[in-house]
Amino acid sequence: MATVTYDQATRIYPGADKPSVDRLNLDIADGEFLVLVGPSGSGKSTALRMLAGLEETNEGRILIGDRDVTKASPKDRDIAMVFQNYALYPHMTVRENIGFALKIAGMDKAEINRRVEEAAKTLDLTQYLDRKPKALSGGQRQRVAMGRAIVREPQVFLMDEPLSNLDAKLRVQTRTQIANLQRRMGVTTIYVTHDQTEALTMGDRIAVLNFGVLQQVGTPRELYEHPNNVFVAGFIGSPAMNLSTFDVDAASRTARAGQAAIPLSDEVLARITPEDNGQVILGFRPEALELVDASAEHTIPVEVDFVEELGSDSFIYGHLAGGGWRSEGREEGDAGEIVLRTPPLSGAREGDVIHARIKDGGLHAFSKATGTRI
Repeated sequence: MATVTYDQATRIYPGADKPSVDRLNLDIADGEFLVLVGPSGSGKSTALRMLAGLEETNEGRILIGDRDVTKASPKDRDIAMVFQNYALYPHMTVRENIGFALKIAGMDKAEINRRVEEAAKTLDLTQYLDRKPKALSGGQRQRVAMGRAIVREPQVFLMDEPLSNLDAKLRVQTRTQIANLQRRMGVTTIYVTHDQTEALTMGDRIAVLNFGVLQQVGTPRELYEHPNNVFVAGFIGSPAMNLSTFDVDAASRTARAGQAAIPLSDEVLARITPEDNGQVILGFRPEALELVDASAEHTIPVEVDFVEELGSDSFIYGHLAGGGWRSEGREEGDAGEIVLRTPPLSGAREGDVIHARIKDGGLHAFSKATGTRI
């Protein structure tokens, strides 16, 4: 087991004008489960492959423990990697697949069997040791791939979207198994995913990348409750945070968008700069809204488009009544959407206009000029 350090690590692909990973500074503690998350093309898999030695580090350096491995070959880094595709040998049994790397290394047969049996027991694969991969389910094959990594007893586990090929129910089950396994073994683990739900439920800490640049690193709770910028605010959380540009009305100390008026604190007003041009980006999560009477002050009138009943609660999808909502931090196609999370059977129907108000502590404010939290 060991710490991992990215020190100004940069990867520029030949012919590219911009780095895929741009001066990444990141310290991962011994035994920590860190999740690298971001949209497609954010550089997360490249950062992982740089650590594995599968991609060149053009600038900066990478350390495992106190050892600089920037120029070391992959086999000399003492890491084990689990990929999205299981990459199992179809003609070998589970036992042979798990122990293959040890056999190639010339390890004693008795020691190989001991490690394989131990890994199979840990992963609940004992009864499948004599089967071939084609006789296993997707989840079982992924566990075999993990077993192959575990038996090597590496200093660092690297996992590159290992659950992407599994169905939804199996993903939930397997991610719980991976998180529990990592905590029992205590091996430093870097886990790459584009699924922010996986990131929130599995990691000790999350590092968010976008266009190769580290946006924020912290615990799941820190990123959810205190996003550093508009990108993190819009990316972390499902459904995403509601984000829009508002015009600041200094006289009434409110921010306005269409018929919506939201009171601003002295702290937020003091931090709005001339570069913001009289505007501010405000965000609030679906659960930070409460339904109120139309006569209440400072409400957000929402015309209902769709109600999603989930049994334990409801999600109301709508748009700002009368227009004027200018979405930020969302992918194209989501523009103008406002989402509320309410108790089940709220009674809202398509076409209704409901009024919502932001609960105390539920408002996030960001600079219009820089996108950073204010």
